[in-house]
Amino acid sequence: MKRNWSLYPYVIWMVLFTIVPILMVFYYSITAGEGGFNLTLSHYARVFEPLYLTVIWRSIRLALISTAVCFLMGYPVAMILANSPEKQQFSLIVLFVVPMWMNFLARTYAWMSLLETNGVVNMILGLFGIRPIAMLYTSGAVVLGMVYNYLPFMVFPIYTVLRKLDPSLVEAAEDLGANPARTFLRVIFPLSLPGVLSGITMVFMPSVTTFAISQLLGGGQFTLIGNLIEQQYLRTYDWGFGSALSIILMVIILISMGLISRSDAYGEGGGLL
Repeated sequence: MKRNWSLYPYVIWMVLFTIVPILMVFYYSITAGEGGFNLTLSHYARVFEPLYLTVIWRSIRLALISTAVCFLMGYPVAMILANSPEKQQFSLIVLFVVPMWMNFLARTYAWMSLLETNGVVNMILGLFGIRPIAMLYTSGAVVLGMVYNYLPFMVFPIYTVLRKLDPSLVEAAEDLGANPARTFLRVIFPLSLPGVLSGITMVFMPSVTTFAISQLLGGGQFTLIGNLIEQQYLRTYDWGFGSALSIILMVIILISMGLISRSDAYGEGGGLL
């Protein structure tokens, strides 16, 4: 049997930079910090204290809200891009991608200047006689930052699927008397589900793990699990507890990906029946 040597660099890379770090994190999560291999589950016990469960639930809730908003905004944008003439698609995509060329933190700092009490948004509202609204350092500001930064991750997978959609299927539905709404619900949307599920995965994962957005736009008042992990590693130096939180977060992500994959397997082709 001929060996495929081209796979070896990939395997070595995965072992060194994925498997080994995960094993190290798991090791720290089940050992005490006194030195040696002192097995303990105390770090995981702390994770399930009410205070930290609240942080985990808040992270999941805000990530779900951000994912839902990205879907509601991203699907129409993807349809507009996919249905635009070929000559316009490239220009529209470039305009949509341009903000992503800017540094992630720079984009987030820009929103801070827009949402602050004396910021641009409140200045515009003041022109209409509306008093300044406290928008910065709220959960809404955190969700807004997530949606702004991760919306392209929802749009492009859906756009890619819609662009490859066979127009004859839509024409067949129209010939059979289906109105635009029924055509969308029974043909277009079911066939675009792989892109939708990919977009949900690509938005939910960074949203639930983020710490920069919640730190800047939330002002530290909305601690998420990403902030908690960062604090354990860089401030309190409690690597055991930080590692336990990281493992729990990885489990949450794996479960969510499994549920999404299962939904994709069950829903494949279901809309065409």
